[in-house]
Amino acid sequence: MAPTVLVAYGSTYGSTAELARRAGDVLREAGLTTEVRSAGSVRDLTPYRAVVLGGALYAGRWQRDARRFARRHRRALARLPLWLFSSGPLDSSAARRNLPPPPSVRRLVHSLGAREHMTFGGRLDARADGRLARMIVKSGEGGDFRDFDAVSTWAESIARQLVPAEESRG
Repeated sequence: MAPTVLVAYGSTYGSTAELARRAGDVLREAGLTTEVRSAGSVRDLTPYRAVVLGGALYAGRWQRDARRFARRHRRALARLPLWLFSSGPLDSSAARRNLPPPPSVRRLVHSLGAREHMTFGGRLDARADGRLARMIVKSGEGGDFRDFDAVSTWAESIARQLVPAEESRG
């Protein structure tokens, strides 16, 4: 059986989970065995040969499960090919240019030796709870700013990096 790529995510309302599922679909279409799982459900990285880890951004910090995953698995992640993504800007800025990660995520990129980090737009709608979320929605600044085509393009670039390594072993 082919080694598996893990796409793990930290998502509170499901928006980042949907981005992770899109990335996983693209990796599967490229011929890679792929599992998409919530970061909180992953206990062991032994079965995986590469990891894509994403987290929703809240006030410049990754969602709690994504942060805990990175901390809990830091040694294994530092030895595996790793890509990181963030989901969160509630405007079109992520679609216009590659936004740098916030400082806390930038530190993870460096400490874990991630190959790349991408920021994708987020989604906030009337179902979100919390005082800040309700204020944003009430002000009319919520909405869906995710760019699934950009996620697909990014995942295709990851697949191109992983598939040649797979074919050379066959």
